[in-house]
Amino acid sequence: MKFKIIFLPVFIMIAFVICFLLFIGTISNNKNEDEKKTEDMEFSSIYRLMSPPIPKTLQFAGEKVPLERYDVREALDKELLVNVYWQSNILLYCKRACRYFPVIEPVLKAEGVPEDFKYLALIESGLTNVVSPAKAAGFWQFLKETGANYGLEITDEIDERYHLEKATHAACQYLKKSYAQHHSWVLAAAAYNMGDGGVKRSIDKQQTASYWDLLLNEETSRYIYRILAAKLILSNPKHYGIHLQKGDLYQPVQVNTIEIDTSIANLVDFAIQQGISYKQLKRFNPWLRSDKLTNKLGKKYTLLVPEKEYLMYDNQIKQINPDSWFEGK
Repeated sequence: MKFKIIFLPVFIMIAFVICFLLFIGTISNNKNEDEKKTEDMEFSSIYRLMSPPIPKTLQFAGEKVPLERYDVREALDKELLVNVYWQSNILLYCKRACRYFPVIEPVLKAEGVPEDFKYLALIESGLTNVVSPAKAAGFWQFLKETGANYGLEITDEIDERYHLEKATHAACQYLKKSYAQHHSWVLAAAAYNMGDGGVKRSIDKQQTASYWDLLLNEETSRYIYRILAAKLILSNPKHYGIHLQKGDLYQPVQVNTIEIDTSIANLVDFAIQQGISYKQLKRFNPWLRSDKLTNKLGKKYTLLVPEKEYLMYDNQIKQINPDSWFEGK
C-alpha cells in the first residue's frame, strides 16, 4: 500500500506530460497543415502553366499551313510548347536574332528566297557556328562536300561554311534548286533537312506532294513545325510571354572591311596591327581556321575588323535602332 502511495504522483505526472506532448503535437500538426495549405494556395495563385496561343491562320513562305487539321495543329502545338517553355533557349534565339537576322535578310531578298527561311537557319544552328555529329558546320549546317558543291571554299586554313554571308548565298542556291524540283517552298525546306532525293522518293512512294500528308522520318516530320514555331514566337515575342528590352538584345557590332589579296604569315601579328586581339579577329572572321592565310593565287578576301569603341556595351546601346526587327514586327 505504501508502494502505491509513493509512486502514484509520479504516474500521474508522467501521464500529464504525455498528454501535454500529444496536445502540443496536435497543435503543431494542425499548424503545419495550415501552413502547407497556405503555401499551396500561394503557389497555385502565382504559378501558371498556359498553352501557347495558336493563330487562326498561318503561312510559310506564302504557302498556307492547314491549321484546320487536328494533326497539323497538334504538331505545331508541340513545338510551341517545347520552345516557349525552354526559356533559356528561346531567350538566346531572340537575343542572337537581333544581331544576325540583319545579315541574313538582305541576302535572302537579293537571292529571291522568302524571308521566312531565316528561321530555318535559326533552328539548324541556333545562330551559332556549331558542328553537328555528322560534321555539318556553320549557321546553315553545310556538310563539307555539299558546301564545296555550292561554291564555298573549304581548306585547312579557310572554311567558308563559317562565313555567314557566303554560306547564306550558298543556302539560297540550294533552296532555289529544291524549289525548282518540288514546286513548293515547304518541300524545299523539308529537303534541306532530308535531301532532295529522300523527299522525291517519299513523294513517289506515297503518291502525294503535300508535306502535310507525307509520312517522313521523325526529324523531318518535326522540321517544318520547328521553323513555324520559331517564326510565330520571334515575330511576336510578347504574345508568347517574352519580355525583353532593347538593351537585352545582342546588337550588331560596327566593323570596317579590309581587302586582302596576299598571304598573311601570322594572323596574330596582323590582328595586333589592326588594333584588336587575335581572339577578336577570329570572332569576326570565323571562316579563318588557322593562324595564317596562304594566298598564292592572289584571291581577294574581305576581313572584318570591329570598330573598337563599339566593342563596348554602352556604345552599342547608344546605336540601337528604335525600329529594330524585335520591336517593329
